[in-house]
Amino acid sequence: MSETAGDTRPEAIRIEGLHKSFGQLEVLKGVSLMAREGDIVAVIGGSGSGKSTMLRCINFLETPSAGQILIGGEAVATRPDGSPANRRQIERIRQSLGMVFQQFNLWSHKTILENLIEVPVHVLRVPKDQAVARAERLLARVGLAEKAGVYPAFLSGGQQQRAAIARALCMEPRAMLFDEPTSALDPELVGEVLAVIRDLAAEGRTMMLVTHEMKFAREVASHVVYLHNGQIEEQGPPEAVFGNPQSDRLKQFLRSVG
Repeated sequence: MSETAGDTRPEAIRIEGLHKSFGQLEVLKGVSLMAREGDIVAVIGGSGSGKSTMLRCINFLETPSAGQILIGGEAVATRPDGSPANRRQIERIRQSLGMVFQQFNLWSHKTILENLIEVPVHVLRVPKDQAVARAERLLARVGLAEKAGVYPAFLSGGQQQRAAIARALCMEPRAMLFDEPTSALDPELVGEVLAVIRDLAAEGRTMMLVTHEMKFAREVASHVVYLHNGQIEEQGPPEAVFGNPQSDRLKQFLRSVG
Protein backbone atom coordinates (compact mmCIF):
# COMPACT_ATOMS: atom_id res chain seq x y z
CA MET A 1 0.00 0.00 0.00
CA SER A 2 1.30 3.42 -0.79
CA GLU A 3 2.46 5.39 2.24
CA THR A 4 0.13 8.15 3.41
CA ALA A 5 1.82 11.11 5.03
CA GLY A 6 0.77 11.62 8.63
CA ASP A 7 -0.87 8.20 9.01
CA THR A 8 0.35 7.03 12.41
CA ARG A 9 -1.69 3.81 12.67
CA PRO A 10 0.52 0.78 13.37
CA GLU A 11 1.43 -1.50 10.49
CA ALA A 12 -0.52 -4.76 10.42
CA ILE A 13 1.00 -6.46 7.36
CA ARG A 14 3.93 -5.46 5.17
CA ILE A 15 5.44 -7.45 2.32
CA GLU A 16 8.58 -6.27 0.56
CA GLY A 17 9.91 -7.61 -2.72
CA LEU A 18 7.91 -10.83 -2.47
CA HIS A 19 8.83 -13.48 -5.06
CA LYS A 20 7.41 -16.96 -5.42
CA SER A 21 8.27 -19.58 -8.02
CA PHE A 22 6.94 -23.08 -8.53
CA GLY A 23 9.78 -24.76 -10.41
CA GLN A 24 10.38 -22.66 -13.53
CA LEU A 25 7.08 -20.78 -13.15
CA GLU A 26 7.53 -17.41 -11.42
CA VAL A 27 4.13 -16.53 -9.95
CA LEU A 28 5.07 -13.46 -7.87
CA LYS A 29 7.67 -11.06 -9.21
CA GLY A 30 8.58 -8.64 -6.46
CA VAL A 31 5.30 -7.58 -4.82
CA SER A 32 5.48 -4.90 -2.12
CA LEU A 33 2.37 -3.99 -0.17
CA MET A 34 1.42 -2.63 3.24
CA ALA A 35 -1.77 -2.59 5.31
CA ARG A 36 -2.15 -0.58 8.48
CA GLU A 37 -4.44 -1.55 11.32
CA GLY A 38 -8.02 -0.93 10.23
CA ASP A 39 -7.27 -1.07 6.50
CA ILE A 40 -9.39 -3.21 4.22
CA VAL A 41 -7.21 -4.11 1.26
CA ALA A 42 -8.98 -5.74 -1.69
CA VAL A 43 -6.76 -7.65 -4.11
CA ILE A 44 -8.19 -8.09 -7.59
CA GLY A 45 -6.87 -9.54 -10.84
CA GLY A 46 -7.38 -12.27 -13.39
CA SER A 47 -6.93 -15.97 -12.86
CA GLY A 48 -3.23 -16.84 -12.46
CA SER A 49 -2.21 -13.31 -11.51
CA GLY A 50 -0.79 -14.47 -8.16
CA LYS A 51 -3.50 -13.20 -5.80
CA SER A 52 -4.06 -16.35 -3.77
CA THR A 53 -0.35 -17.23 -3.79
CA MET A 54 0.44 -13.83 -2.29
CA LEU A 55 -2.10 -14.35 0.47
CA ARG A 56 -0.81 -17.85 1.22
CA CYS A 57 2.76 -16.55 1.42
CA ILE A 58 1.78 -14.01 4.08
CA ASN A 59 1.13 -16.76 6.63
CA PHE A 60 3.63 -19.19 5.08
CA LEU A 61 1.15 -21.72 3.76
CA GLU A 62 3.44 -21.22 0.75
CA THR A 63 7.15 -20.58 1.27
CA PRO A 64 8.27 -17.35 -0.43
CA SER A 65 11.20 -17.69 -2.81
CA ALA A 66 12.51 -14.25 -1.82
CA GLY A 67 11.42 -11.08 -0.08
CA GLN A 68 10.45 -10.08 3.42
CA ILE A 69 7.19 -10.33 5.36
CA LEU A 70 6.46 -8.31 8.51
CA ILE A 71 3.41 -8.88 10.71
CA GLY A 72 2.68 -6.19 13.26
CA GLY A 73 6.10 -4.72 12.53
CA GLU A 74 7.84 -8.03 13.32
CA ALA A 75 9.96 -9.43 10.50
CA VAL A 76 9.57 -13.13 9.82
CA ALA A 77 12.97 -14.80 10.16
CA THR A 78 13.83 -16.74 6.99
CA ARG A 79 16.67 -18.82 5.60
CA PRO A 80 18.39 -17.89 2.32
CA ASP A 81 15.90 -20.05 0.39
CA GLY A 82 12.98 -18.09 1.86
CA SER A 83 11.80 -20.83 4.22
CA PRO A 84 10.99 -19.95 7.85
CA ALA A 85 14.01 -20.04 10.14
CA ASN A 86 11.99 -20.17 13.37
CA ARG A 87 9.06 -22.59 13.43
CA ARG A 88 7.76 -21.24 16.75
CA GLN A 89 7.69 -17.72 15.37
CA ILE A 90 5.68 -18.90 12.35
CA GLU A 91 3.18 -20.72 14.56
CA ARG A 92 2.78 -17.64 16.75
CA ILE A 93 2.34 -15.31 13.78
CA ARG A 94 -0.15 -17.64 12.12
CA GLN A 95 -2.27 -17.43 15.25
CA SER A 96 -2.50 -13.66 14.73
CA LEU A 97 -3.79 -14.08 11.16
CA GLY A 98 -7.29 -15.45 10.65
CA MET A 99 -7.41 -17.24 7.28
CA VAL A 100 -10.65 -17.97 5.43
CA PHE A 101 -10.34 -20.21 2.36
CA GLN A 102 -12.42 -20.76 -0.75
CA GLN A 103 -13.43 -24.27 0.31
CA PHE A 104 -14.39 -23.65 3.98
CA ASN A 105 -11.92 -26.31 5.31
CA LEU A 106 -14.15 -27.26 8.23
CA TRP A 107 -13.50 -30.61 9.93
CA SER A 108 -16.33 -32.83 8.74
CA HIS A 109 -16.24 -35.15 11.77
CA LYS A 110 -16.71 -32.31 14.26
CA THR A 111 -19.78 -30.21 14.98
CA ILE A 112 -19.66 -26.51 14.16
CA LEU A 113 -19.02 -25.66 17.82
CA GLU A 114 -16.24 -28.26 18.01
CA ASN A 115 -14.70 -26.76 14.86
CA LEU A 116 -14.62 -23.35 16.53
CA ILE A 117 -13.09 -24.39 19.85
CA GLU A 118 -10.53 -26.91 18.55
CA VAL A 119 -7.58 -24.54 18.11
CA PRO A 120 -8.33 -22.19 21.04
CA VAL A 121 -8.56 -25.15 23.46
CA HIS A 122 -5.88 -27.51 22.12
CA VAL A 123 -3.35 -25.04 20.68
CA LEU A 124 -3.88 -21.73 22.51
CA ARG A 125 -4.78 -23.48 25.81
CA VAL A 126 -7.87 -21.33 26.34
CA PRO A 127 -10.05 -22.86 29.09
CA LYS A 128 -12.84 -24.82 27.43
CA ASP A 129 -15.69 -22.88 29.03
CA GLN A 130 -14.18 -19.60 27.82
CA ALA A 131 -13.66 -20.99 24.33
CA VAL A 132 -17.24 -22.28 24.16
CA ALA A 133 -18.65 -18.95 25.35
CA ARG A 134 -16.63 -17.07 22.72
CA ALA A 135 -17.60 -19.55 20.00
CA GLU A 136 -21.30 -19.30 20.84
CA ARG A 137 -21.08 -15.52 20.80
CA LEU A 138 -19.40 -15.55 17.37
CA LEU A 139 -21.86 -18.08 15.94
CA ALA A 140 -24.70 -15.81 17.00
CA ARG A 141 -22.94 -12.91 15.36
CA VAL A 142 -22.74 -14.69 11.98
CA GLY A 143 -26.33 -15.90 12.26
CA LEU A 144 -25.59 -19.53 13.18
CA ALA A 145 -26.48 -19.68 16.88
CA GLU A 146 -28.87 -22.58 16.30
CA LYS A 147 -26.29 -24.59 14.30
CA ALA A 148 -23.68 -25.12 17.03
CA GLY A 149 -24.38 -28.85 17.35
CA VAL A 150 -24.74 -29.52 13.63
CA TYR A 151 -22.10 -31.17 11.43
CA PRO A 152 -20.81 -29.24 8.37
CA ALA A 153 -22.42 -31.65 5.87
CA PHE A 154 -25.85 -30.46 7.02
CA LEU A 155 -25.14 -26.79 6.32
CA SER A 156 -25.37 -24.89 3.07
CA GLY A 157 -22.17 -23.57 1.52
CA GLY A 158 -22.97 -20.08 2.75
CA GLN A 159 -23.54 -21.33 6.28
CA GLN A 160 -20.28 -23.30 6.18
CA GLN A 161 -18.37 -20.24 5.06
CA ARG A 162 -19.93 -18.11 7.79
CA ALA A 163 -18.90 -20.82 10.28
CA ALA A 164 -15.37 -20.72 8.85
CA ILE A 165 -15.27 -16.94 9.39
CA ALA A 166 -16.43 -17.41 12.99
CA ARG A 167 -13.75 -20.07 13.48
CA ALA A 168 -11.06 -17.65 12.26
CA LEU A 169 -12.40 -14.94 14.59
CA CYS A 170 -12.14 -17.35 17.56
CA MET A 171 -8.37 -16.90 17.34
CA GLU A 172 -8.84 -13.17 18.04
CA PRO A 173 -6.54 -12.39 15.11
CA ARG A 174 -4.68 -9.18 14.41
CA ALA A 175 -5.85 -9.35 10.79
CA MET A 176 -8.15 -11.46 8.63
CA LEU A 177 -7.08 -12.94 5.29
CA PHE A 178 -9.86 -13.93 2.87
CA ASP A 179 -8.98 -16.01 -0.19
CA GLU A 180 -11.95 -15.58 -2.57
CA PRO A 181 -14.40 -16.50 0.19
CA THR A 182 -17.44 -16.54 -2.12
CA SER A 183 -16.00 -18.26 -5.20
CA ALA A 184 -17.24 -21.74 -4.22
CA LEU A 185 -20.76 -20.56 -3.38
CA ASP A 186 -23.93 -20.67 -5.39
CA PRO A 187 -24.89 -17.12 -6.45
CA GLU A 188 -27.85 -16.92 -4.07
CA LEU A 189 -25.56 -17.62 -1.08
CA VAL A 190 -22.90 -15.03 -1.84
CA GLY A 191 -24.76 -12.13 -0.23
CA GLU A 192 -24.99 -13.70 3.23
CA VAL A 193 -21.21 -14.18 3.39
CA LEU A 194 -20.46 -10.70 2.06
CA ALA A 195 -22.82 -9.26 4.69
CA VAL A 196 -20.71 -10.83 7.46
CA ILE A 197 -17.49 -9.46 5.93
CA ARG A 198 -19.13 -6.06 5.55
CA ASP A 199 -19.98 -6.08 9.27
CA LEU A 200 -16.36 -6.91 10.13
CA ALA A 201 -15.23 -4.00 7.96
CA ALA A 202 -17.65 -1.65 9.69
CA GLU A 203 -16.10 -2.41 13.08
CA GLY A 204 -12.64 -1.46 11.80
CA ARG A 205 -11.13 -4.93 11.57
CA THR A 206 -7.95 -5.22 9.48
CA MET A 207 -8.56 -7.35 6.40
CA MET A 208 -6.85 -8.42 3.21
CA LEU A 209 -9.40 -9.78 0.77
CA VAL A 210 -8.74 -11.56 -2.52
CA THR A 211 -12.03 -11.25 -4.36
CA HIS A 212 -13.74 -11.25 -7.74
CA GLU A 213 -16.71 -9.32 -6.31
CA MET A 214 -15.90 -5.93 -7.80
CA LYS A 215 -18.96 -4.09 -6.50
CA PHE A 216 -18.21 -5.31 -2.99
CA ALA A 217 -14.52 -4.32 -3.25
CA ARG A 218 -15.50 -0.87 -4.44
CA GLU A 219 -17.95 -0.35 -1.57
CA VAL A 220 -16.00 -1.87 1.32
CA ALA A 221 -12.25 -1.60 0.64
CA SER A 222 -10.11 1.30 1.79
CA HIS A 223 -7.42 0.34 -0.73
CA VAL A 224 -7.52 -1.76 -3.91
CA VAL A 225 -4.59 -3.59 -5.48
CA TYR A 226 -4.72 -4.88 -9.06
CA LEU A 227 -2.30 -7.76 -9.66
CA HIS A 228 -1.34 -8.77 -13.19
CA ASN A 229 1.15 -11.48 -14.06
CA GLY A 230 2.66 -11.53 -10.57
CA GLN A 231 3.16 -7.78 -10.22
CA ILE A 232 1.14 -4.85 -8.91
CA GLU A 233 -0.09 -3.11 -12.04
CA GLU A 234 -2.07 -0.43 -10.23
CA GLN A 235 -3.27 0.38 -6.72
CA GLY A 236 -5.05 3.13 -4.84
CA PRO A 237 -8.35 4.11 -3.22
CA PRO A 238 -11.33 2.27 -4.73
CA GLU A 239 -12.77 5.43 -6.26
CA ALA A 240 -9.53 5.89 -8.23
CA VAL A 241 -8.92 2.25 -9.21
CA PHE A 242 -12.50 1.64 -10.29
CA GLY A 243 -13.54 5.16 -11.24
CA ASN A 244 -10.42 6.37 -13.03
CA PRO A 245 -8.12 3.45 -13.89
CA GLN A 246 -4.80 4.48 -15.43
CA SER A 247 -3.37 1.32 -16.96
CA ASP A 248 -4.77 -0.23 -20.11
CA ARG A 249 -4.61 -3.69 -18.53
CA LEU A 250 -6.75 -2.61 -15.58
CA LYS A 251 -9.24 -0.92 -17.91
CA GLN A 252 -9.50 -4.13 -19.92
CA PHE A 253 -9.85 -6.24 -16.77
CA LEU A 254 -12.65 -4.09 -15.40
CA ARG A 255 -14.48 -4.26 -18.73
CA SER A 256 -14.15 -8.05 -18.76
CA VAL A 257 -15.66 -8.43 -15.28
CA GLY A 258 -18.10 -5.55 -15.56
